[in-house]
Amino acid sequence: MVDDSSNAIQFAGVGFCLPQGKTLLSSLDLAVHAGETFMLVGRSGSGKTTSLKLINRLLTATSGEVRVEGTAVNRWDTVQLRRRIGYAIQDVGLFPHYTVFENVALVPKLERWDGRKIASRVEEVLALVGLPVGEFAGRYPDELSGGQRQRVGLARALAAEPPILLMDEPFGALDPITRAEIQIEFQKLQQKLGKTIVFVTHDVSEALLLGSRIGLMEEGRLRGVYSPKEFLETPDPSVKAYVDVFRTRQQVFQNSNG
Repeated sequence: MVDDSSNAIQFAGVGFCLPQGKTLLSSLDLAVHAGETFMLVGRSGSGKTTSLKLINRLLTATSGEVRVEGTAVNRWDTVQLRRRIGYAIQDVGLFPHYTVFENVALVPKLERWDGRKIASRVEEVLALVGLPVGEFAGRYPDELSGGQRQRVGLARALAAEPPILLMDEPFGALDPITRAEIQIEFQKLQQKLGKTIVFVTHDVSEALLLGSRIGLMEEGRLRGVYSPKEFLETPDPSVKAYVDVFRTRQQVFQNSNG
């Protein structure tokens, strides 16, 4: 792989093995371009989440090198690295005893932002995700719907203005209608903000809708990287298996609504 520091994230011959010796990731070479939404798809256990966690050093590569903004992650101060990277996951991970405002304000407070700046930023990001501060700032997570909690999680990930977002099945627990709604809102948000996003999903339709490019993981290896159009048209049998399921579901939906 060409070492191009203009890429936001790079994997160069990256592997990851558990202490017991089991290999979860092998020889990963990948460049994620600044401002793109890069989707990682694959079966459970294929290495998607492992790859994601290597970016913000929740895991440490056992071989090769991961670089963020041209610098190897093991040369970053871990705290500063993670504060430059927003992280949104399926179960959201909101603090139940914090209000919406307090959850969203968490990282800016750790960064010692001025109180007025924090309040302004919380109001801004809550508005971005469709949760007016006057209505939602004082609520607690158990007073929110699943979709609202997911929006708060996204707002928290955006609050400190990180250039990079890591998203691990962030909409996976939502009902189909809410999921479709928040996917559309996320797409609009990304068009406005232009963040660099690595997004793990099992859902091919989500990957095709939201992704600039799609990487297919299989058994700890990167099978290939495709544009959405290439993903739909490639003769690669591994990709075609996903596309066939996607098209079958589309056909079933059309028939049921015909």
